[in-house]
Amino acid sequence: MDYLGISYDYRNKPSLEPAFIPFAVWEKAYLAGAERPFKVAVERDHGNVSVFSSRLRGQEYEAANYRYMERFVKFLLWSAGGLRVTICGCEETAKKLQAAYTVGGARDFDWHFMDDVFESGFEIVLSDEAHFPKEHEAPRPAGGHLNGCRIGFDAGGSDRKVSAVIDGETVYSEEVIWHPKQSTDLRYQYEGIVESFKTAASKMPRVDAIGVSSAGTFVGNAPMVCSLFIKIPRKYREDVKSIYDRAAKEIGDVPIVVANDGDVTALAGAMSLESGAVMGIAMGTSEAAGYVNPEGKLLGWFNELAFAPVDLQENAAQDEWSGDHGVGCKYFSQDAVIRLAPRVGITLSDRLSLAEKLKEVQKLAEAGHEGAREIFRNIGVYLAHTLSLYARFYDLRTLLVLGRVASGLGGDLLIEECNRVLREEYPALYEKITVMLPDEKARRVGQSIAAASLPEI
Repeated sequence: MDYLGISYDYRNKPSLEPAFIPFAVWEKAYLAGAERPFKVAVERDHGNVSVFSSRLRGQEYEAANYRYMERFVKFLLWSAGGLRVTICGCEETAKKLQAAYTVGGARDFDWHFMDDVFESGFEIVLSDEAHFPKEHEAPRPAGGHLNGCRIGFDAGGSDRKVSAVIDGETVYSEEVIWHPKQSTDLRYQYEGIVESFKTAASKMPRVDAIGVSSAGTFVGNAPMVCSLFIKIPRKYREDVKSIYDRAAKEIGDVPIVVANDGDVTALAGAMSLESGAVMGIAMGTSEAAGYVNPEGKLLGWFNELAFAPVDLQENAAQDEWSGDHGVGCKYFSQDAVIRLAPRVGITLSDRLSLAEKLKEVQKLAEAGHEGAREIFRNIGVYLAHTLSLYARFYDLRTLLVLGRVASGLGGDLLIEECNRVLREEYPALYEKITVMLPDEKARRVGQSIAAASLPEI
C-alpha cells in the first residue's frame, strides 16, 4: 500500500474499514527514510514545557513531509496541550504549519480552543537551536490520599455523584439527575454542586478536603473549556472559572482539588491495581482519556485524545465539532458503533438518540447478530493499532477501557480483538501492556471515591 509516496503495510485490517491507515503504521514506514531532524516544544501554563524530536524526509517528499509534521504536532498539542508550540528545524515545512494555526486557517478550531484554555493567544513559533525552549516537566501527585473526612464529587453531563469518605471507607453516596448542559443560568450548576457538597458534609463529623472529577479542560481548579457550562454566556466566564473554589467555601476553609475525569479514571485504576503507568480510555459520547505515570503522578497534560489523529485516510470520518478527519472521537466512542452499523446491514431509526442507537447495536450483538459483533471487533482493531501510537508518548503498563461502548459483550469482544492484534502484530507491546476492562476491585474504587483522594491534607 502507498500513501503520499510512502509504502506501508500491516496485516490486521479492520474488516469494515479496510482503507484505514493507522498513523503509527504509516509513521514507522515514513521515518525509515527520514533523515532531517526537527524538534517541537509544547509550552503550557506555569512554565511547563514538553519537548519531542522527529525527522522529515527529503524535499522531494513535500506532501508527505507536511502531512507528517502536521499530524505529529497535532497529536502533541492535544496530548500535552499548549499555549505555544515552538519548532526548530525543517523551516520551510514548519512555516506552512504556522500558517495553518491561525484564525481562519486550516487549524482554526485548534487555535481557538488553546486560546480559550490559556487566554494568551495561541501561536506557533519558529526557532533556532540557541533559542529553543528547555524541557521542564512537573508531574504532580495524583491523589490516593484517603485519610480524614473527605468529599468526592463526580460532575457528569447527565448526573452528579457525591461520596462521603472517612479514612478510605465510603459512608454515604448518592447520584442525582441534573442537566447542566441545558442551563443558561449558572446558578443552576452552582446550587447543584453546593447541594451535593452539603449533603455529603452532613454525613460526616467534619470535612477535611474536597476532590472533584469533572468533564472539561482545567488550569488549576478552573474549568477553561467545559461542556457542563456550554450554554453559560461568555460574560460570566470568570464566575465559571471560580465555581468549584466558590462552592468549596460554602463548606468551609478546606482544600479542594479539581481534576479532569479522564485523569481521575486513570487514578481509580492505579489505586485498584496499586501501581502506576496506567491509562484509562472511556468510550462514550466521545473518547475521554487520562494517565497516571509510573510514579503515580499526573503529568499535567491535556490527554484530550478525542482530537488526536488516529487514521490518515483522506476521506476518514469527520468530527463535527473540530472539523478534522480521522481523530480519536470517531473511532473510540458511540459514533464509531453508529457509523459502522450500515456496513453490516443494521438500520437505526433517526428517532433514536445516539445512546439509544448504541444500545440497539449492543442488543443485537448479545442476541448473536454477527455483524453487530464485528463492529466491536473492528473497534478493537482500531485500538490495537492506535495503542502503538499512544505507547510512543506515554509509558504504559495497563490500559483500562471503560464507558458505554465497552459494556456487555461488546466490551469483551473489543478487548479480545485488541489483544489478538497486539499479540500478532505488536508482540513487544503485548508483553508489556495489559489491556483490560475494570475488574470488580476497580469498580469498588469508583470515580467519586478516587476524586475524594485527590487533595493532600
